[in-house]
Amino acid sequence: MNHIAYTLHKPASQFTKADIISYCKEQQIEMVNFMYPAADGRLKTLNFVINDPEYLDTILSHGERVDGSSLFSHIEAGNSDLYVIPRFSTAFLDPFAPLPTVTMLCTFFNKEGKPMADSPEETLHRACRAFHNVTGLDFQAMGELEYYVIAPVADNLYPATDQRGYHESAPFAKFSDFRTRAMNIISSIGGRIKYGHSEVGNFTEGQMVYEQQEIEFLPVAASDAADQLTLAKWALRNLAAQMNLTITFAPKITAGKAGSGLHIHMRYMRPEGKSAMLDANRNLSSEARTAIAGMMELAPSITAFGNTNPTSYFRLVPHQEAPTNVCWGDRNRSVLVRVPLGWTADSDMCAAVNPGSSAMVADLSMKQTIEIRSADASANIYLLLAALAVACRHGWEMEHAAEKAEATYVDVNIHSPENAARLNSLNHLPASCHESADALEKDREVYRAHNVFPDRIIDATLKSLRSFADADSARTDPEKMRSMVDKYFHCG
Repeated sequence: MNHIAYTLHKPASQFTKADIISYCKEQQIEMVNFMYPAADGRLKTLNFVINDPEYLDTILSHGERVDGSSLFSHIEAGNSDLYVIPRFSTAFLDPFAPLPTVTMLCTFFNKEGKPMADSPEETLHRACRAFHNVTGLDFQAMGELEYYVIAPVADNLYPATDQRGYHESAPFAKFSDFRTRAMNIISSIGGRIKYGHSEVGNFTEGQMVYEQQEIEFLPVAASDAADQLTLAKWALRNLAAQMNLTITFAPKITAGKAGSGLHIHMRYMRPEGKSAMLDANRNLSSEARTAIAGMMELAPSITAFGNTNPTSYFRLVPHQEAPTNVCWGDRNRSVLVRVPLGWTADSDMCAAVNPGSSAMVADLSMKQTIEIRSADASANIYLLLAALAVACRHGWEMEHAAEKAEATYVDVNIHSPENAARLNSLNHLPASCHESADALEKDREVYRAHNVFPDRIIDATLKSLRSFADADSARTDPEKMRSMVDKYFHCG
């Protein structure tokens, strides 16, 4: 639980400046930190000593000035000053600071005192507003954050089974304690966690053990989801450093082993707070299918925001539970967009295993999501979610959206030899940053529509992707692949 919320007896969404000042005084807080994500997706930090009450009031009211050209490549050094203004609703007692410290996320403002139009956060806000204006629905999201924990082999007791780590328990899973401690910290700084578990990837190389884990979140407004995932990565890295562990969110760290993705689940909500994911017969709704059609149309260019360095494309290969083709299906892990199993059966499963009990009455349509499986944690999460909001909105603006959805639906494992014909009928995802950039250039006007993505963000994204010059993929060259893995080991 957020200690500030617990102390003030109010939810974080209602925090005011007076609340923060009161908390700092009563809890003898000595420092305030401002944090904000830059173009590389990592949180940057500005530290303040609370010199006196007036100074605290001043920084909370007016923020501070920062050099935008050092944070974003598309900002020129000659006119680079930005303001960072704290968002009180994101305040938390910093679990890693050596002194009592309150930390908050900030929003960028320009010299006119308006939100910086080409910041990732503001781009996401515009994307969500455009989605609502076109569809009448609200865009919610959550992520599955996968990562590897790496440490020296301590002993040979209870060795893990190679690539069989899914939901493994201790003592075969070695780092469950790290994960549960991380989940507790993430919850205390505002993360709405669904669950955590060990993942498929599990292997030993030399004297090092590699264990893949996942923390999955609950659906919230997309802007909150971006904040939570960004803070979660920061917390995981800090805890790992404290515990003398190494973690990586890299999409691929070695050939033949499971890569780490950032699967994004989406949910569309009606204004009255009801889910729009299922129809009256508890089948996938026309609204959800329309959004899927938009993702099928823009899938290649979504990789420009979700798969941002060459190692991203080492992961997008067959037989690794990562997508390679543009298609969707129910409960099918070989597809790009998956409709997970929903609670749509008429059976009372609770009573079946607990005689005398009955399931609580709940709107189980709220648990239904759709999941896109291509992205990884190299992404700037704000821009990735903005791109997904654009794609889902685009479904409503396309002609023949229903036919597009129907044509890309599959109900088989497309990587099985007997389904080769169906596989060959589907479009491919990009195989390199170079191809991803080409796809974004092709779809540029869709992202620019409704003034969502500024040209400066699109141009900076294209420049970054093309700078890798990876049109000839290194995935067949182990030496080059290892060099790239080492270079982008701590991406995102």
